[in-house]
Amino acid sequence: MTMLKKKLDANQYNLKDQVVAINRVTKVVKGGKNMSFAALVVVGDAASGVVGYGSGKAKEVPQAIRKGIESAKKNLFHVNLTETSIPHQVLGRYGSGQVLLKPAPEGTGVITKSLGSPNPHNVIKATFDALVQLRDKGEVATMRGKAVEEL
Repeated sequence: MTMLKKKLDANQYNLKDQVVAINRVTKVVKGGKNMSFAALVVVGDAASGVVGYGSGKAKEVPQAIRKGIESAKKNLFHVNLTETSIPHQVLGRYGSGQVLLKPAPEGTGVITKSLGSPNPHNVIKATFDALVQLRDKGEVATMRGKAVEEL
């Protein structure tokens, strides 16, 4: 399912970043081993329902994280949320990774269950696939050709 995404400006939001995974990568060359780091980062603003993820690679961890944050800010998109949770249950898939998202009562937020691959990259991409699939009542009503009150 391909969607046209509207480019969101990262400067408009109060984004918070969270490092998901840091991987040490070693490349063996003639003179020895070259070490570098890869960071997987998620950024988002819960108040406005905007999230994004990115990956950065560098010789040192802080630089890899900074590059990951910059990459994540370029890949922002809006998520349909209710006041305290998500509107409905959804299953996201990417590769062999599957993530089940369920709405939960106020104070709990979202219940997340990772099924399949534990690889952080696949889990993040499956989670974002699930978030893209979320629909609000207005969208569902227009798809069905009904008014929002009829749902």
